[in-house]
Amino acid sequence: MPLLNKVRTAASGGSGGDTATRSLSRLRSALTLFFALDGFLFAGWVVRIPAVKEQTGASAGDLGLALLGVSAGAVVTMTLTGRLCRRYGSHAVTVATAVLLSLSVALPPLTRSPLSLGLVLLVFGAAYGGINVAMNSAAVDVVTALRRPVMPSFHAAFSLGGMVGAGLGGLLAGSLSPTTHLLGLTLVGLALTGVAGPVLLRHPSPAPPEALPAPAAAPGARPGTPASRRTVLVFGVIALCTAYGEGALADWGALHLTQDLHAHPGVAAAGYSVFALTMTAGRLSGTALLERLGQTRTLVTGGATAAAGMLLGALAPTVWAALLGFAVTGLGLANIFPVAVARAGAIAGPGGVATASTLGYGGMLLGPPSIGFLADWFSLPTALTTVAVLAAGAAAMGYWARDAKPARTV
Repeated sequence: MPLLNKVRTAASGGSGGDTATRSLSRLRSALTLFFALDGFLFAGWVVRIPAVKEQTGASAGDLGLALLGVSAGAVVTMTLTGRLCRRYGSHAVTVATAVLLSLSVALPPLTRSPLSLGLVLLVFGAAYGGINVAMNSAAVDVVTALRRPVMPSFHAAFSLGGMVGAGLGGLLAGSLSPTTHLLGLTLVGLALTGVAGPVLLRHPSPAPPEALPAPAAAPGARPGTPASRRTVLVFGVIALCTAYGEGALADWGALHLTQDLHAHPGVAAAGYSVFALTMTAGRLSGTALLERLGQTRTLVTGGATAAAGMLLGALAPTVWAALLGFAVTGLGLANIFPVAVARAGAIAGPGGVATASTLGYGGMLLGPPSIGFLADWFSLPTALTTVAVLAAGAAAMGYWARDAKPARTV
């Protein structure tokens, strides 16, 4: 492939470096836009869930079942998207799923029953799961070609997109109907896909993990072997541990502050915002951190930091100490998921990304109900300490997998 030759020439300092650099820069910018769009569209839907619930006349139980459509669609599609990426390329799949996500976000307010809501959320969830695997697979290739650990910057764009989508949705909720608001998101999504999509479609993946030579002293295991599959599963579980904490704090953080620490509702609402802000800041500085510490130290340090922060957040006797704990937890968890997905992709390509993403998404689904059951059996502060336990486990697994190498072909 001509582009690969240019990348290799650039790496060795020959001619063609400027062309390859510009190409990679455009690819990185386009992918960053897709990550931001993903977070923006998903957050825009989430903030309108209460209005859609009222519109469909769904009970809390009915809504819960309907929302499982998002989870079911995402998990099923994530398991298939790796194969689609290998067949059609991660760039084409990213663009196709971005179009589907943009179109499907407008469907929920058009429903009039919990059953129809659940069915359209299956489509939305399928698009959401597909784009997450496809764009992460594409990002892994860009990271490999750049030979810089820039994966956290993509996930920072997702976080920023989510914050903008949630903030804008909150502002528009009082003046626009859900139908108008989400249709507007469709138009924005299609417009941004129209801008960034051609960049991906014009350029093939720049450097699959097997295309760039690995150091001779540290060859990786062949992809598809039992050893490589086990290692990918380890990184998938690391992603799960991180997402468990995100889901738990999103659903239970404010309740812990109000119920256990008697915080004012306004202060309690800031709990997750503090967590999200520090996570975004951590991801924005993630590339510099990875270049300084390396992947293993980043995983271990991040897991240990998150564990300490969550112990403080769960067990602190005052509101402000708990908020500090939430902030530290966000910093600690910030780069674990991006690094885990990048490592899984380097070892097994799109299939590795699919495995890690599916397990990670499962962790986000597992966290909130697990915290609820444990809170019933023990207490909410005790239940929230499981976030610290899993963060510590992620640090231990990251250290255990420190010798994992990118796959080599034969």
